[in-house]
Amino acid sequence: MNYKEPVVIMKKELSGYFTTPIAYIVITVFLVITGWFFFSTFFLYNQAELRGFFQLLPLVLSFVVPAITMRLFSEEKHSGSFEILMTLPVSARDVVLGKLLAGTAFVAIMLLPTLSYAVSAALVGSLDPGPVVGGYLGALFLGLAFSAVGVFASSLSKNQIVAFIVGLIICLALTLVDKFLFFLPSPFLNAVEYAGADFHFRNISRGIIDSRDILYFLSVAAIAFIGTVRLLEERR
Repeated sequence: MNYKEPVVIMKKELSGYFTTPIAYIVITVFLVITGWFFFSTFFLYNQAELRGFFQLLPLVLSFVVPAITMRLFSEEKHSGSFEILMTLPVSARDVVLGKLLAGTAFVAIMLLPTLSYAVSAALVGSLDPGPVVGGYLGALFLGLAFSAVGVFASSLSKNQIVAFIVGLIICLALTLVDKFLFFLPSPFLNAVEYAGADFHFRNISRGIIDSRDILYFLSVAAIAFIGTVRLLEERR
């Protein structure tokens, strides 16, 4: 695979975010919500830690990532430029990879200002660096997986609202599936728990890097990536 085309597509999509108010609105809303949860723990409970921030992160990203990825294919289909894109001498894999990298890079940019939470906690208390590093690493893998899901959802429809709803449903299902274990018979508990994105994110955010948790996020991203590529190739 030639990585030049995906990088060009990624840069194009990222610039498209920041030339409109979308990026600034999404980042502002994200920081307001996560900042409120962090500082409420920080001041009300006098706890110099990021546990509350990381506990909330999978749920927040379940909403935010589909919102930032819904336009990646839907907008082009709606405007008619999708047909032009499919006639260019670039493979479907390169197109999907470029858009996936753009979504993941946006999540990384969005997370960057939250490093101030870790700095604030470290200045006033003894902050354990292990869970902080693990939490941000897990957030990047979570962003990658959810971005892949969002790109897949965007490839299904030219309507951005439909793409957002489909992506939101899938991301919420992955985030919340392990919260309903008490409804299931015991033979299914381990399998359903393993399917939960929040379960694997919590493991990494404790500062314990397990290859099984990383493999989970890469598998979700790979399945969504392959599904999107197949859809595009069928429509060519």
